[in-house]
Amino acid sequence: MREYILAINPGSTSTKVALFKEEENISEKSLNHPIEELGKYTTITDQYMLRKNMILEWLKEINIHTSKLLAVVGRGGLLRPIPGGTYKVTEEMVKDLNDSIQGEHASNLGGIIAKAIADLEKIDAYIVDPVAVDEFEDIARISGIPEIPRRSLGHALNIKAVGHRVAADLNKNFHEVNLIVAHLGGGISVAPVKKGKLVDYNNANEMGPFSPERTGGLPTGDLAKLCFSGKYTYKEIKGKLRGKGGLTAYLSTNNAIKVEKRIEEGDQRAKLIYDAMCYQIAKEIGGMATVLNGKIDAIVLTGGIAHSSYVTSSVAQRVSFIAPVMIYAGEDEMKALNEGVLRVTRKQENYKIYEEEVLAYD
Repeated sequence: MREYILAINPGSTSTKVALFKEEENISEKSLNHPIEELGKYTTITDQYMLRKNMILEWLKEINIHTSKLLAVVGRGGLLRPIPGGTYKVTEEMVKDLNDSIQGEHASNLGGIIAKAIADLEKIDAYIVDPVAVDEFEDIARISGIPEIPRRSLGHALNIKAVGHRVAADLNKNFHEVNLIVAHLGGGISVAPVKKGKLVDYNNANEMGPFSPERTGGLPTGDLAKLCFSGKYTYKEIKGKLRGKGGLTAYLSTNNAIKVEKRIEEGDQRAKLIYDAMCYQIAKEIGGMATVLNGKIDAIVLTGGIAHSSYVTSSVAQRVSFIAPVMIYAGEDEMKALNEGVLRVTRKQENYKIYEEEVLAYD
């Protein structure tokens, strides 16, 4: 009997997997991928077989055969701009994910692996609220140079999932509230959520605060000079911006816990860099408050780094004058992926077809 939904959430150095029966999380695990192992692959999508096989091995470990799967759902990646929702994974979607149509990101593997496992049993694979969700207002797309529009790329899945929780805790409907949600992880997205829509936010790969692994926004003149200095290839520059930037560049680690331990031991440089990250997060929140004309029900800090009282208290101290600060540490992404599929299987909403939505949205 097919009764389980397998959820897959690839991250930069791990792949989170969870098995659900209806709403119940039956089993969950984070499959870790050492940096040395991943370093053998030229692109992120080259890691596909490694990660897929580890997931299949995990299913064997918990004694679940793929014949018991009702559906497979993966985190959505850097696709073409599309509205939010639950999407059936199609061949065209897989092609765009493999081609890294809007850039390389571990989340690109979500739909690819989900479909590969689903195809073993001829069942459906889905993604939910992918990174490429685009609900920007037109004014948010203008960058300052026509050739480079601002793009809607960020942690849409967790931001929307947490937004629903916050609205419920405020005894309000998600589509009635205005929130600023800051997802604090390996990348940092700060989003003004206007009545359920992500009307703006920083692309965590290219803009906004620096993070454990990414540079965030940089002085463009100096960046251009660095690019043409002859010291680095295009690939090396990309690596400096995404993966080797932020805390990693300054402190040789992307581990916030280790950085805080160094601060406790009196490392003043670590304190300066960590405080600067918190400063930039707060500054981005302040900027996004203007998008909502200051009419904000709550500022929400979520993601893995929101477990840190050092970070949350530092940010809250700077932004609490704008609106109440609410902390929802960690990520609800596995639960959110499952809920997206359940809404489809229970006929509460229809799944969307990527090609149709891209064309309609264009």
